[in-house]
Amino acid sequence: MSQSLSLSVPSSLADSSQAIAPQRIIRAEHSLSHLESLIQPYGQRPLVVGGEQSLAILRPYLSSIATLEVADATYGRDCSEASLQTLGQNVTDHHADVILGVGGGKALDAAKLLAHHHHCPVITIPTSAATCAAWTALSNLYSDAGAFQYDVGLPRCPDLLILDYAVIQTAPQRTLVAGIGDALAKWYEASVSSGHSQETLTIAAVQQARVLRDILFQKSTAAIAQPGSDEWRQVVDATVLMAGVVGGLGGAQCRTVAAHAVHNGLTHLSPTRSSLHGEKVAYGILVQLRLEELLQHHHLATTARHQLLQFYGEIGLPTTLTDLGMEDVSLRQLQTAAQVTCQPDSDLHHLPFTVTPDQLMAAMVSTASSSPALMDSEAILGSASEEVSP
Repeated sequence: MSQSLSLSVPSSLADSSQAIAPQRIIRAEHSLSHLESLIQPYGQRPLVVGGEQSLAILRPYLSSIATLEVADATYGRDCSEASLQTLGQNVTDHHADVILGVGGGKALDAAKLLAHHHHCPVITIPTSAATCAAWTALSNLYSDAGAFQYDVGLPRCPDLLILDYAVIQTAPQRTLVAGIGDALAKWYEASVSSGHSQETLTIAAVQQARVLRDILFQKSTAAIAQPGSDEWRQVVDATVLMAGVVGGLGGAQCRTVAAHAVHNGLTHLSPTRSSLHGEKVAYGILVQLRLEELLQHHHLATTARHQLLQFYGEIGLPTTLTDLGMEDVSLRQLQTAAQVTCQPDSDLHHLPFTVTPDQLMAAMVSTASSSPALMDSEAILGSASEEVSP
């Protein structure tokens, strides 16, 4: 078992503790060919956690392992309390001493939380560039139906992150586009929640978020057009690694705001099951900017939103509810999502102004509006039937 697991933070210092980065990062094409030697320092009885497709990707590498006792288990459809309970039994039955998470954000979140509960090292192996979950000391919990419930801050980042570019390149292009959307939110949320901070690491995190945004603006189109190119690798690094750096440096002070809060609310509507995390977050950025226009009449927010609308169109990110597959959603359903988003403990309230569910709905149905915020939210909602079904 990894020596680092014997280190614990005294309760009196818990609020001062900050998990910044994985203990070790391997990033190279075909790095999984060395999987056996990479696992050995952490344990002899690995349990591999992932979805069916991700486990199928990893099994050829696992089949050549001769010195370790390997078992695998699927997390199911979501990282939920029920799935974690089942996985916990798998850990016990296998006497696992290291957890490998393989796949997308939900698989990696499940593996990280499982390892935390069972005091095991954890190795993360992303199979796409859709999120920075392979890096972070955070897991999101969902219901069995896929609705966001809460997140869990973990005391440490993964022990090892293995980024195999050859594996990432086999993922659908849509996953990289979604990862770009998720990573972009780092700037639009951190600049609002922490842009005025005087804390050194928070300042560094916000500035890194700005650099991350600029890299994505400059390189994403070429990366998507040429998978495997230098630009593609740089964008993969940006979405999987650099986005994680922002959260690590900023910690709790560099919070998610409306973009992720909108994502969380939308997960409570079944039509959004077909959209990816980063797609909903990307749409949520537009909602956040629209709120700034509607409620604070920020001209810079108008400029930023129109810049994003053009960029989204170039790379294929959603700009409206229809783009998210919600063309048939009713106003009642949308109100449910808005109410969830506006709950008292929501990250939405890290905005520097108050937002009501009706105001949020107005922003949600006008993300692609060409109009600056000249009409009030009631007027926009009055014409909402043009965007969603009555």
